[in-house]
Amino acid sequence: MAFLAENQTLLSKIATSEQHGENSPYFDGWKAYDQDPFHLTENPNGVIQMGLAENQLSLDLIENWVAKNPKSSICTKDGVSQFKDIANFQDYHGLYEFRKAIANFMGKVRGNKVAFDPDRIVMGGGATGASESLMFCLADPGDGFLVPTPYYPAFDRDLRWRTGVQLAPIICKSSNDFKITQKALESTYENAIASNIRVKGLIIANPSNPLGTTMDKETLQTLMRFINEKNIHLVCDEIYAATIFNTPEFVSISEVLQEMEQDPTNRVNRELVHIIYSLSKDMGLPGFRVGILYSYNDHVVSCARKMSSFGLISSQTQLFLASILSDEEFIDGFLSESSKRLAKRHLTFTQGLEKEGITCLASNAGLFVWMDLRTLLKKPTFDEEMELWRLIITDVKLNVSPGSSFHCDEPGWFRVCFANMDDQTVEIALKRIHVFVNKGRKHDRTTMNNKKRKSFQKNLRLSFSSRLYDEAAMMSPRTIMSPHSPFALSPLVQART
Repeated sequence: MAFLAENQTLLSKIATSEQHGENSPYFDGWKAYDQDPFHLTENPNGVIQMGLAENQLSLDLIENWVAKNPKSSICTKDGVSQFKDIANFQDYHGLYEFRKAIANFMGKVRGNKVAFDPDRIVMGGGATGASESLMFCLADPGDGFLVPTPYYPAFDRDLRWRTGVQLAPIICKSSNDFKITQKALESTYENAIASNIRVKGLIIANPSNPLGTTMDKETLQTLMRFINEKNIHLVCDEIYAATIFNTPEFVSISEVLQEMEQDPTNRVNRELVHIIYSLSKDMGLPGFRVGILYSYNDHVVSCARKMSSFGLISSQTQLFLASILSDEEFIDGFLSESSKRLAKRHLTFTQGLEKEGITCLASNAGLFVWMDLRTLLKKPTFDEEMELWRLIITDVKLNVSPGSSFHCDEPGWFRVCFANMDDQTVEIALKRIHVFVNKGRKHDRTTMNNKKRKSFQKNLRLSFSSRLYDEAAMMSPRTIMSPHSPFALSPLVQART
């Protein structure tokens, strides 16, 4: 205790605060996986990572392109002639070829219905860095942003931790597929004002993480009118724009802005609109840390560009991406094939769940499904959701993310990622779910005796007397766990440096 008190004196408020957001079952699931990672041959009974939204289904296409285009890298015999220029380049505007290629790619992903200006492209260290820079540009500590639920858990880190801004959740319900309503929007805004929070904007993710759905044009128009009426900013996270694998098509806020500006009856201020983009999801390149802020506000572009010196994209990465994104034939084929592979994987996984009586919210985008396990809860509470989540990690050995970590208002929903593994691992995951479900059925038959049998969904409950695996094997003294962690009570669990 004395050590902690001393640290709070010696260190900054940021260093000693709990605002990072890591104290969440969302991150705890990752830690459980880290301690016992699944491998097809070396650790077949390990935890399968289904909590990480990575797109690994089309990386072979990029690998093939790289093999055919050695000049795209300064680390090859064919590309080394550019080494000196690229190694010395440090302009935080970024290579023009890179900004031009990114702008063209953003337009292509959005059906070429809108054009993007390379001079408005601002780099950041992934979408995380780009998002935080935007918050620094738009708000002061204590200011607030409205965010519809459920939303990406790391928004609490990316948008709040160092900036000091507040997030006011707009509660969305499953009764209308979690779509944002005018009533909920207005109510949240008024409540924030009543709480003396200066509301600076509205943040949306389209396509949605974790829902895997897209907003229709009418909804986006409503949001545009709302922010103009209140004179607040609209921040659109569109990092999953090219993961559309089913109808309806993706509609970007840039397209809506363009159309509304053409109608003289609309009062639209384009300087209130900002887009966050990345290549982490659409091309499966999270390790490249390519984050993009595209703002229609000149002052934001200028300020964010100065801030970008804290999180630039390496010039070597810019050179490579400028090369591959400028290959129109390859990009057209990549986007088409990636969509087909995502559709196939989504269908395989959801049909496998349906065989076990498990449904998901209908979706058309993203790298995950929003799985409905509400009927498996004894009671509709978040405590029961946490109990089920612990069971899935320790017994089924699947890292899925509970809805409460996404600030979902209804217990029993889980996000499950399906694009970060090969076909064999997906089959194993579905087999584990099958074993889990059937174990529940057998338990029900044993305990019901002569009582009238009810439907499976009402009978499958969290009353499993034994564990399939030894939980102790998943513990580590190097792991930080939140109170929600499946291993939080273990005396072995200590802080990881």
